[in-house]
Amino acid sequence: MNKITLSRNLAFLRRENNYSQEELAEKIGVTRQSIAKWENGESLPDIINCDALATLFDVSLDNLIHYDQKESGFPIPPKGKHMFNTTPLEKDGYVKLPEKAVNMINMQEGDQFLVLGDENPESIGIALVPVEFFTAMTQGILNHTKVSDK
Repeated sequence: MNKITLSRNLAFLRRENNYSQEELAEKIGVTRQSIAKWENGESLPDIINCDALATLFDVSLDNLIHYDQKESGFPIPPKGKHMFNTTPLEKDGYVKLPEKAVNMINMQEGDQFLVLGDENPESIGIALVPVEFFTAMTQGILNHTKVSDK
């Protein structure tokens, strides 16, 4: 466990969630001084407190103790969400996906994806959804609608 990474992540998450050290200490049942020492890298929380912190901030335990915001250039992501890195748009609109992203959902050459877009300024972006997932989700919605109509 890297003390510096954990202390940075803890301080960032506390500020991001608008908690004082005292408020955070109360939420997980430790002293304000413990929080201060963890954030300063003077000591480390035990595994029980790391788990409580990860749960409170809705981040994975692994990301709480290992995610390096300086190296990635992105803030620590919520549990189950991933920020892999930046990638350029290549000629003819091609985008090479980061290897970690490809491996995360076991993408294979030839797999089909639905490309979704959102032009709302607050959520602008593009998402890739495996066709099988989208088809299953759509079928579930249709089946639920048919049951509700009866």
